[in-house]
Amino acid sequence: MMQIGVSTACLYPETTEQALDDLLRLGFRQFEFFFNSASELKPPYLREIERRMAVCGARAVSLHPFSSGIESTLFFSAYERRFADSVELYKPYFEAAAQIGAPLLVLHGDKAQAVSEQESFERFARLAEEALRFGVTLAQENVRSRRSASPDVIARMRSFLGERAAFVLDLKQAVLAGEDPLAMCRAMGSGLRHLHLNDFSEKNACLLPGQGTMEFGALFRLLQEQHFSGTAVIEVYRENFGQQEELSCAREWLESLLQKQSERQKPDGRK
Repeated sequence: MMQIGVSTACLYPETTEQALDDLLRLGFRQFEFFFNSASELKPPYLREIERRMAVCGARAVSLHPFSSGIESTLFFSAYERRFADSVELYKPYFEAAAQIGAPLLVLHGDKAQAVSEQESFERFARLAEEALRFGVTLAQENVRSRRSASPDVIARMRSFLGERAAFVLDLKQAVLAGEDPLAMCRAMGSGLRHLHLNDFSEKNACLLPGQGTMEFGALFRLLQEQHFSGTAVIEVYRENFGQQEELSCAREWLESLLQKQSERQKPDGRK
């Protein structure tokens, strides 16, 4: 059964290490780390993160760069030299992901302004090749302000990259872009590696799972049809909940839903 984790970004602007401690206390054991400063990529800091996870038997499932807001400028401008230099800038992220055992690095990517679609896909592939040198998979997230906001673009990117395609489905980003999260999931298909989970309503595009109208049952059935074997983390903004304990309640709600689905799929209802 798919395990439900959480992003340290949920507790921003707490320091990353304090967010980890709080989330460990709440019973989470699968983490996306949103590092918020260059010093958090240094080996001594990462060793401390490793130590805190090891004590509780936790693991890192993904790393999210704090520089995601400028990735379009770094990697997808018309200035080719900047791309080459920026690959060097991202090596510390790849090294950090490798050190804490996170198999994925999340990319926001291109704003579709300076290079063609094909050139964008090619540069993603080149950056992904560099990540693989560190044993890390680069995964494109669907983001409302980026080229990746469209399921059609994602489908073409998946076709272009083939087996190299890797994606992160973010439910709130699909909603904010006016897209159906299930359509985005289908577009990512076998390339889907990771999920950012939240709920939504007519008035709010980001709520804790279980507090809105997202059809999680339909999503989980689609993930099974697509043979999804990746990870899922709750990722909301700090203003989307009150007490920290609400995060663990959301995890328990999702786990209960997954358990019920798993039981329905067993022949004759056997457990």
